[in-house]
Amino acid sequence: MYCNQPLLVILMTMTIRCLKRDEIDIVKWDACIANAFNGIAYAYSWYLDIVANKWDALVANDYEAVFPLTFNTKFGVNYLYQPFFTQQLGIFSIRPITPMLVQNFIKSIPTKFRHIDINFNTFVKLNSSKASIIPRITHHLDLIEPYHVISARYSKNTKRNVSKSVAYNVTVVKGINPSLLLELKLKNQAVPLKEEQVDIARKLITQSIIKGVGEIYAAYTDKNELCAGALFLRSNGKAIYLLASSTLEGKQSRAMFALVDFYIKHNSELPLVLDFEGSNVESVARFYTGFGASPCEYIRLVINRLPWPFNLILK
Repeated sequence: MYCNQPLLVILMTMTIRCLKRDEIDIVKWDACIANAFNGIAYAYSWYLDIVANKWDALVANDYEAVFPLTFNTKFGVNYLYQPFFTQQLGIFSIRPITPMLVQNFIKSIPTKFRHIDINFNTFVKLNSSKASIIPRITHHLDLIEPYHVISARYSKNTKRNVSKSVAYNVTVVKGINPSLLLELKLKNQAVPLKEEQVDIARKLITQSIIKGVGEIYAAYTDKNELCAGALFLRSNGKAIYLLASSTLEGKQSRAMFALVDFYIKHNSELPLVLDFEGSNVESVARFYTGFGASPCEYIRLVINRLPWPFNLILK
């Protein structure tokens, strides 16, 4: 196993232990994520169990702060990676995250992980001359204000596309059979999902709904044909726009504009932040910012501990 011996880093009253998956107290883990000031749906144990091939964790004190270590093996090399359908992870804490805490968590990553390529959440800041730190962008929209205030800040293009969806008689509803959303996604993929990723998506959709975290919204044409759909994960005061897809007709009728506008309208005046999950792609980012979402930076951390020429294997 990859955490064969407890790894201790003691700083004042902070002790960081490396625990294998079967050593983690799941009740305490999930309580930490639920109470963390930066908790997020991706970090709950059930979510990690679905998306990660394997995961262990760094745990500070009695689960005051935690850091999932999602790992795999390639060419005999153990490495940390960012799981599919999981934009951000990193450190989660019930107390403020200080630069010293971040540094000590990173120092506590077992040396057996020879290559590290992971994303931290937006609350974790890091400077290091020994690692590559790559800024990434997600987009957040605060829904606490009334709908008419939020929608007034839509871009001209977004307002125009929402109006077009109305002209096309697109209707939006909440709650459809999970299998319909997955089927929609598989039939309208810009980039085909691998078989393993399809299985992960199926489990995430069904389990998130069972646990009361997932919400599916769907858009229909005037002929009552499903033309767009999206899964939102609501947890810790944040709604994540996780999995979305449109048919060709849905794109032509601007169905996704109608769907997101519907979501905003029916969730406005709530202490909720809509997280669009990115993107660094300009056209996609334009869709998000068109609804008034603001860019929010998080970091990708890359540490290559492999000697040359093996350090080229996982690039």
